[in-house]
Amino acid sequence: MDQFLRFLSGGALQWSWWQVLLFTLAVTHVTIVSVTIFLHRAQAHRGLDLHPAVMHFFRFWLWLTTGMVTKEWVAIHRKHHAKCEREGDPHSPVVYGIGRVLFRGAELYRLEAANLETLEKFGRGTPDDWLERNLYARHSMLGISIMLVLDVLLFGVVGLTVWAVQMAWIPFWAAGVVNGLGHFWGYRNFACPDASTNVWPWGILIGGEELHNNHHAFGTSAKFSTKWYEFDIGWAYIRILSFCRLATVRKVAPKLRLKPVSAQLPVSLSTLQGVITHRYEVLARYADMVRQSIREDIARLKPAARPNSTAQYRWLLSGRIKAWLTRGDDALKPEQRSELATVLAENRSLSTLVQMRRELVRLWESSSASSEQLLGDLQAWCQRAQQSGIEGLEQFAVRLRRYAA
Repeated sequence: MDQFLRFLSGGALQWSWWQVLLFTLAVTHVTIVSVTIFLHRAQAHRGLDLHPAVMHFFRFWLWLTTGMVTKEWVAIHRKHHAKCEREGDPHSPVVYGIGRVLFRGAELYRLEAANLETLEKFGRGTPDDWLERNLYARHSMLGISIMLVLDVLLFGVVGLTVWAVQMAWIPFWAAGVVNGLGHFWGYRNFACPDASTNVWPWGILIGGEELHNNHHAFGTSAKFSTKWYEFDIGWAYIRILSFCRLATVRKVAPKLRLKPVSAQLPVSLSTLQGVITHRYEVLARYADMVRQSIREDIARLKPAARPNSTAQYRWLLSGRIKAWLTRGDDALKPEQRSELATVLAENRSLSTLVQMRRELVRLWESSSASSEQLLGDLQAWCQRAQQSGIEGLEQFAVRLRRYAA
């Protein structure tokens, strides 16, 4: 009887609480690594190829600790990128609200996983061998049931808590924090046409998925960090696997290259290619320039009896300007676009900046224009910008000339 009670209290290992805690953190981290390297970077975006042994370990581990089916996860994530922040996005805070995505993200995942059309359209190319068809996909609950038994055998009653943490880890951190906060709060290096953010610059706890804005800017890149101060632990593991010849990196984000400053620097095809390649960085820089211009407008407006009732002043001070600067007109509702039109009618400088931004975006949105046509458009854009009389825009055009492929 004493031995049975001892087994119930501590299981086969009889570990102390801190040893159990370290074990729990270790195994949940392996699960995070399996999601970010195998499901996300390798399967969903094809940013790297994994050795069959490594790939199968990740598949087996995810079957034990999450019960997720590879095809379902990949299809839902690809659809998220295809429909980002619009109707059809499986888990956007812009569509569903931050509360629902953060705390009920797993529910949204299950709803979309039941959509056979999503699986057929976006789930192609995922593993379809005998094990996937007859074990992992067909008996997804069996793996997590085995994990429950193992945890109880190892740690006794405490093993139930260990298992509960394992089961909640991915639904909360991946389905909740990454899909929720990663499109709601944080900083942005790139002005993507969505609401993606970097939650914080050190991607350790969620395997590098914290750098979500960087990922949306370069979706197929196997590396998520782009700034010198950012750290992507998932990329560190990939480098180790590559060194051991267990992984092959297929694509990483291109590095920004600027030509030396020159008064007569021409706008060439290399400039055009550099601007298109780094278009989201270009728009982020443009947003910074517009913010500075707006601050100067506000400084001029304040002494004039603080005209709080004017649409221009209210709009310049509102949070909507931030979303518009980084995401463009799509970030605004119809009534907000009408308000913007009123503001632009009262502010010639801001109207010019808005129009020039729209023309700049057309450079990479055009699907029918030849390289020569686009080059001519970029040359004309830079010339107009440098003759605009707006100091910030003139300086921006000088920097734009420095971009290179």
